[in-house]
Amino acid sequence: MFESLRAAIHAALDAATPPEDSRHIVSQMREAVIDARASLELMREGVQESESRLAFERSKLEESSRRQRLANGIDDQETVDVALRFVKKHQDRVTVLEEKLGAQQNELALAEKEYAEMKAEFKNAEKNRVAEDAARHVESAWRNVEAAGGTRPETDLDGSLLKSRLDREARESAAEDQLAELKRRMGKD
Repeated sequence: MFESLRAAIHAALDAATPPEDSRHIVSQMREAVIDARASLELMREGVQESESRLAFERSKLEESSRRQRLANGIDDQETVDVALRFVKKHQDRVTVLEEKLGAQQNELALAEKEYAEMKAEFKNAEKNRVAEDAARHVESAWRNVEAAGGTRPETDLDGSLLKSRLDREARESAAEDQLAELKRRMGKD
């Protein structure tokens, strides 16, 4: 049912797309999900219509069977033959409608499964697009900070060097304090 829509979605996702196209892809996916939901509603209406027609034909079959039994009771072969034709006609229609309804219900179940998968793929793509947008905004903010004279922590070599120099000085100071404490203790003993 939704094969062409799914194929379009997968083709778009499989293509190497720049970030600008991700919005377009997600938009196409949203449209495909909306179309699929509308198709599901039409299919459900078709199932309901078939159920109504089947119920009507079953009532006609029951009525024809009752008339056949009455015709058998009056012992008129021509009336019995006419009643049998109507029973056969309605039985054939009931059989066809039962098969049709079964096929429609199977098709609807398959379409609902595919719709659920499409909807999940759309939500995942939407989530990824939002994450990509956030990453682009963060990158843009860091470029603005750098343009204003600031630096990023991961690219701030001077800051890294300063931090390592301060760490080294703190370790040296701690070592000197420990050495002084050790000398003081040894002098007392």
